[in-house]
Amino acid sequence: MSIEIANESGVVVEEASIVSAARFALDRMGVSQLAELSVLLVELDVMADLHERWMDLPGPTDVMAFPMDELDSARRPDAAGVGPALLGDIVLCPAFAKDQARKAGHSLLDELHLLTVHGVLHLLGYDHAEPAEEREMFTLQNRILGDFRTATVEAERLAAQRSADSKVLGAVGLDGPAAQSATVAEGDESPADGTQPDATQPDGTQADGTQPSAAQAKDDGTPGGSTDHTG
Repeated sequence: MSIEIANESGVVVEEASIVSAARFALDRMGVSQLAELSVLLVELDVMADLHERWMDLPGPTDVMAFPMDELDSARRPDAAGVGPALLGDIVLCPAFAKDQARKAGHSLLDELHLLTVHGVLHLLGYDHAEPAEEREMFTLQNRILGDFRTATVEAERLAAQRSADSKVLGAVGLDGPAAQSATVAEGDESPADGTQPDATQPDGTQADGTQPSAAQAKDDGTPGGSTDHTG
């Protein structure tokens, strides 16, 4: 699924988060993975011009959706077997949305998530001109937003847990190449030249029947030629 976003609004926002909200809504609605969507963030005057030109209404607004002409308006694009390649464009106005976010008591990003999902539903043929349509659209919108917030919180929790686990492993030296090399060394008693160490019998004789020298016995440390890897 291709989602392009361009921020021409002059307001700094988390663009990746807006894309995530759009993708989540499209996935939840069963839209084809081949679908393409464009999200544009604009200034107040640009939104006002679009609002007047396309809706014949004065002043700016929060979100506008422009479905592609080739979509069959008689069928919902999220219906079974339908997967349009080009969904259309969603235009957001962060400067306008700021005041709405303040009144709603949440962040600007929360408001932009809401408007993005709202725009996606418009592209998929949903509307709120009639009371019944409004109930259907806003019920669906609230459900998608609730699920998106839950999924986002869980993803952040998992990321924090992975970060904490990595720090713990790093503190005990178990997360780097050196730790992996040490693990290999622990499981390999062979000398670096690939030869096998001389085996010593329980009675002190070696495999070939000879007695070990005093120097050999001192180096081995323990019967059987075991090696201390702790150092």
